[in-house]
Amino acid sequence: MNIHEYQAKQLFAKFGLPVPHGIPCDTADEAAKAFEKLGKPLSVVKAQIHAGGRGKAGGVKLVRSAAEAREAAAGMLGKPLVTHQTGPEGRLVRKIYVEEGSDIDRELYVAIAVDRGSFAPVMMASAEGGMDIEELAETRPEAIVRERIHPSHGLLGFQLRNLTKQLGMTGPTAKAGMKVLAGLAKLFQELDCSLAEINPLIVTKSGDVVALDAKINFDSNAMFRHKDLLELRDLNEEDPKEVEASKFELNYIALDGTIGCMVNGAGLAMATMDVIQLKGGSPANFLDVGGGANEQQVTNAFKIILSDPNVQGVLINIFGGIMKCDTIAEGVIAAAREVELSVPLVVRLEGTNVEKGRALLQESGVKLETASSLDEAAEKIVAMTS
Repeated sequence: MNIHEYQAKQLFAKFGLPVPHGIPCDTADEAAKAFEKLGKPLSVVKAQIHAGGRGKAGGVKLVRSAAEAREAAAGMLGKPLVTHQTGPEGRLVRKIYVEEGSDIDRELYVAIAVDRGSFAPVMMASAEGGMDIEELAETRPEAIVRERIHPSHGLLGFQLRNLTKQLGMTGPTAKAGMKVLAGLAKLFQELDCSLAEINPLIVTKSGDVVALDAKINFDSNAMFRHKDLLELRDLNEEDPKEVEASKFELNYIALDGTIGCMVNGAGLAMATMDVIQLKGGSPANFLDVGGGANEQQVTNAFKIILSDPNVQGVLINIFGGIMKCDTIAEGVIAAAREVELSVPLVVRLEGTNVEKGRALLQESGVKLETASSLDEAAEKIVAMTS
């Protein structure tokens, strides 16, 4: 689960991380009033969307008056902002954040992410922060220092000293920097984050260390422990199909292909998408209905797949273990009849009650093709949608 910058900064402040004062706004008039309330000669108007690269796309504007703040906000609100992370359609800006300006001396980069190789969170830091951190990671990865965070002890003193040294901090600035890094690590672990990033983390001309930007992603599987954080979720920033799928406990991720996929098990779903690609097609989604889905979940999954206008055909690949093939067949039949299926459908069933499932499909009167292997199923659906 992702949240907006202004929400992340509110959480930063709770954990003792210094952030500039700012005010979230929904209208241009509110932005003008926010500038006046901040009472600074320089402020920044920032579009609030779940995507990076806002600065280069015109989603971050420096303003020096209430009138400029109003104009900048009016130029963003209600309009799509296209960045390298949004795709060509962009993201509609519904909220902006007016923040006091900062006296920047240096821009740094700090982030924490889960590293499967280290079996722990890892803090990454670079003395070269700012908008081009992705390019830095690709061209000069040695410029980014990494420290493994102990699952129970957190960041240790020698690690904090090493990180601040690599960031070029000395004296009181290094002490302030260590406090920020330790606070970020504490936030990451206590809130069950999958990513916590500050880009840029700045050192001001007076030597203060301030989080000028904030990005937090949470592990969705841990949100049952954080009911308060769930209230920060902005459904407008998520794919409507993914939101709908979450209501039925379905694991769905929209892609940009033309062949809809319904599979049980994440590994089998990945393999199914790979084989579709291998046969010359392109998957329109990842959809794992899980090992114990019932007929209603299967029906809802089918509806969600077909709600994508790019879908030109559907491949259902089920290995019945806990989930029985006849249950899947009943769900497919019910969904196909309810939505009046108008695209090719290929079904491959194997496992528990497979003969019952195949018989139900054949006797249903629903227009579909069956297959006995994944290769055959992929070849059929690709041929039928080409």
